[in-house]
Amino acid sequence: MEPYGVMETVKVTPVFPITSWQGKRVTVFGLGRSGRAAADLLLDVGALVTIVEEHTSQDFGSTSVAYRLRGARVFQGDQVAEGLRDLDLLVVSPGVPKDHRLLQDIAQRGIPIIGEIELAGWFLRAPIIAVTGTNGKSTTVRLIGSILQQSGKRAFVGGNLGIPLCEAVTKPTHPSPTPDYEYIVAEVSSFQLETIHRFRPWIAALLNVTPDHLDRHPTQEDYRAAKQRIFENQTIQDWALINGDNPVVRTMALSARSGVCEFSLTHKVEQGVYLERGEIRARMHGKEFFMASRGALPMRGDHNVANAMAAMSVGLLCGCSAEDMVRALQATPTFEHALEVVREWQGITFVNDSKGTNVDATLKALQSFNEPLVLILGGKDKGGDFSQLADSIKRQVKGVVVIGEATQKILQALDQIKPVALATSLTDAVSQAVAFASRGDVVLFSPACASFDMFRNYHHRGLEFKRVVGELQ
Repeated sequence: MEPYGVMETVKVTPVFPITSWQGKRVTVFGLGRSGRAAADLLLDVGALVTIVEEHTSQDFGSTSVAYRLRGARVFQGDQVAEGLRDLDLLVVSPGVPKDHRLLQDIAQRGIPIIGEIELAGWFLRAPIIAVTGTNGKSTTVRLIGSILQQSGKRAFVGGNLGIPLCEAVTKPTHPSPTPDYEYIVAEVSSFQLETIHRFRPWIAALLNVTPDHLDRHPTQEDYRAAKQRIFENQTIQDWALINGDNPVVRTMALSARSGVCEFSLTHKVEQGVYLERGEIRARMHGKEFFMASRGALPMRGDHNVANAMAAMSVGLLCGCSAEDMVRALQATPTFEHALEVVREWQGITFVNDSKGTNVDATLKALQSFNEPLVLILGGKDKGGDFSQLADSIKRQVKGVVVIGEATQKILQALDQIKPVALATSLTDAVSQAVAFASRGDVVLFSPACASFDMFRNYHHRGLEFKRVVGELQ
């Protein structure tokens, strides 16, 4: 197969809005992983760095000492406002909401506010493949990384996935005539996109948009607007990769100035990858060809097939062969906390879908099974409409176990659903799910909620579920 990449036309020269960092006063707001990566990069390039952190943990003391030894100023707790007095630029953590009172004050002073992905974009020399959407971002980013690596290409895989983009930047102390990576593959969230200015992906993928994060975004329109910013700085040399089956996504992509590539489970596309009569096929630059059979992909659920087709579309644009792509997809293991089979115990299969943090993700998880289900859901509400689960639960689920802060809202939404059990802990929830289940059933842990009422994050929640299931005797 001929490569279909267009890399020879892509401008990858970095844009440096700041020509010299010497003497530039830059404050980093938030000392999570992305904040630390931003602070490290800024110190490496010679900026005068201040770090502020409202919430401190047990290890904050040693971390702050390490940064002070490198010449940074560190302010925490009640001292945060003092650390925001004298600065030329603010790099803000995605965990800090844009309506934070201190950010409002800085914006009124005319000081630029950027995020970590924007900062990294000023230094990165390799083309960026950025992936956003309500669900499927992490899976798709990992699949893209596997495809590129299987094809012999040097790819950095990170972003909101867990490895900050600043860690992909070549260190000033180790300059190189060529980039360390040929491609930067990044998961980007709506929170990260809120603070971009010049961030420009060569390929900007928008997988889907359904209601989410309404505890942070004031309206669904505000959430969509943040997602749509992924196309904001693209040119005709770039690509917008969109889900052709999602009307909201197709409308949002009308603003893109780039070329458009689609993936679809339901119809042929002008350019991209689609499913037709059990075959995954592609149309690219006037040519149409077979990629793989649906059965060749080891994915459960149509939503994961769609994620794979999005990744294959990227692979085609990067010049990867169908053979290498299928080989990569077949070799990619099940991702932790995403429809992850944990254990079979007394004929019952336990599946960890802790990454199902919103209603749409749990709905897709339910649709991925033909077996009878027992569903464990609940946690911290993000403004979701749990009644959307009712029809699928009536058809597929023999028992529901509810936990967490959103319990009463879930019970009201599923008022006509029986049987429902209430649990006070994850251990209690698993115990009650076992009471509902019989041999041949699946206990599905797909919370449809955030984790922060009982756990540090979805990863911690998933690990706890696996621990509890692993202790069943």
